[in-house]
Amino acid sequence: MNFSYFKNKKILITGHTGFKGSWLCFWLNKLGAKVYGFSDREYSKPSAFDSMQIKSYLHRDIRGDIFDYDKIQHAINLIKPNIIFHLAAQALVGESIKDPLRTFKTNSIGTLNIAYSLAKFSKPIDLICITSDKVYHNFEWIWGYRENDKLGGKDPYSASKSMAEIGLEALYQTHLKKKPNLKIVIARAGNVIGGGDWSEGRIIPDAIKSWQKLSSVKIRSPYSTRPWQHVLEPLGGYLVLAYWLSKQKKLNNIESFNFGPRHDQNLSVIDLVRNLSSNWKGSKINILKSNSLAKKEAGFLRLNCDKALNTLRWEAQLNINDVIKFTSEWYQNHYSEDKNCIKITNLQIKEYQQKLNKHINE
Repeated sequence: MNFSYFKNKKILITGHTGFKGSWLCFWLNKLGAKVYGFSDREYSKPSAFDSMQIKSYLHRDIRGDIFDYDKIQHAINLIKPNIIFHLAAQALVGESIKDPLRTFKTNSIGTLNIAYSLAKFSKPIDLICITSDKVYHNFEWIWGYRENDKLGGKDPYSASKSMAEIGLEALYQTHLKKKPNLKIVIARAGNVIGGGDWSEGRIIPDAIKSWQKLSSVKIRSPYSTRPWQHVLEPLGGYLVLAYWLSKQKKLNNIESFNFGPRHDQNLSVIDLVRNLSSNWKGSKINILKSNSLAKKEAGFLRLNCDKALNTLRWEAQLNINDVIKFTSEWYQNHYSEDKNCIKITNLQIKEYQQKLNKHINE
């Protein structure tokens, strides 16, 4: 693996104003890529996009809805990217229950719009579609889901991501299979945490915002277990996947890969918050007795990432203490008098990239 592969590559990131999108923009810019963004909305305030000053080095900052086929097709034809990382999504389970149709449109049809817009694209292009660990039909198994396990979804968000993958396979088989210039792969990851996430309804931003106001964080499903991972872990997986896709080594079109932490790092929500709270003075926790949304969310979910290890040599590099340390340090920097989010982001990417590079090239 050689991270210099991305230098001078024209890379389009959909959802570039979001949490993961901002980190990916920052990292790729650091690697010397020419970064372009496509997003439908202004970002939250505060945001990773602002804190990392993403807009200052974008070659283009395009605003539009991926449900708008003409808009996304025009953007792709204008930019002529070498690589597309498709992250744009309605990513919140709670929001998907409140507004299911918007979630289905964005996550399912939006993904297909991007893929189909490449039907007449003649230049070589690689598309990395980011879905979710929640694409799997969740049987609450104690072992991890593999890439060939059954897809499903008991809430609109999960179902919309499964639908996107099923539609992508059908579209490829009927319209895109005979295009030698086009390569498509799918990356599945979930429960990502790290500095710069300000999304409503996510446990880490909820905790940080509550503690900054000296109030208690409210936890709706304290004993649900999740495979928590720092944002750099899956993003590192996406970069490794894009690199090997370019080399055409062992990868097939529409092949999927799981990116998650090691199995001994699964923690309940309450244990995660308690560990995080040790870094925040005066932090308080309030466990809610009943919550309708909690009943709709999976209680247990784990990924098996053996395929990523065996095929790509990718494996999670941060243990849970590292994950909590990275996350705490970023937010503490954000709220400090000497605030410098550019510096802390640079340092964390540098440390993580060294770990990942060493592991892959051993």
